Amino acid sequence: MIVRIVGGHGGVSPGFKNTSYLIDGKLLIDAGSVASGMQIDEQALIDNILISHSHLDHISDLAFLADNCFGMKSNPFEIYTSSVVKENVMKHLLNDEIWPDFTKLPNSKNPTLRFHTVNSYETVQLGPYSVTMIPVNHPAGGHGFIIKKGETSLVFTQDTGPTEDIWKEAKKLKCLKAIFTEVSFPNELQGVATASFHHTPQTMVHEIKKMPDSVPIFLGHIKPNYQGKLSQEVDAIGNDRISLLSSDDVSFVF
Repeated sequence: MIVRIVGGHGGVSPGFKNTSYLIDGKLLIDAGSVASGMQIDEQALIDNILISHSHLDHISDLAFLADNCFGMKSNPFEIYTSSVVKENVMKHLLNDEIWPDFTKLPNSKNPTLRFHTVNSYETVQLGPYSVTMIPVNHPAGGHGFIIKKGETSLVFTQDTGPTEDIWKEAKKLKCLKAIFTEVSFPNELQGVATASFHHTPQTMVHEIKKMPDSVPIFLGHIKPNYQGKLSQEVDAIGNDRISLLSSDDVSFVF
């Protein structure tokens, strides 16, 4: 699998994009920067979209993706997420007040966006990808994903504070190639991180002990104003498994 970090940050500023990871040009994980970080012809090639939770930095570009690609595709963007996320998006974003309801445009039979609700621990098959949704410690319907293709598995926790179940499931995998998780705030803001269900470098030290051994760990959702401090504190952990996703629009092959 080729994983493109379209946006790997937890905030927006010149040079920093919200969370969107793209697998093989076809499977999108979160829609924080899919429209602002990709060319429109690339956007139109996406088949399926996974949404981890309904916070704005993970859903905002659904609006612009639909607008950009309206009329360009013969099939809808198929969105897979929890019932909580679907309800929040439809109530607060695609509500014909903030943005048009693209689940009914150009018509309800063949819309631009189509939602599918997935239960916790359920596995869905999306073309060559087997996707399992695992609940994590984050509000607004927070889930992570275990994605398998052939002999390769990847884990994505997106936004989460200290959590348990996804690591228990990850340890069962025989072909796990990488873990994508998050570190949002520096250690001095531990109170903020805890209250908002995010990680600091010091909590990540404990979280790594729950993870499968010897698997590369990629840390994203970096708050732009703390990137320098986070880089220093992650380096101080002294763990060669860790890579900080400090640059957007980079790709990894697994």
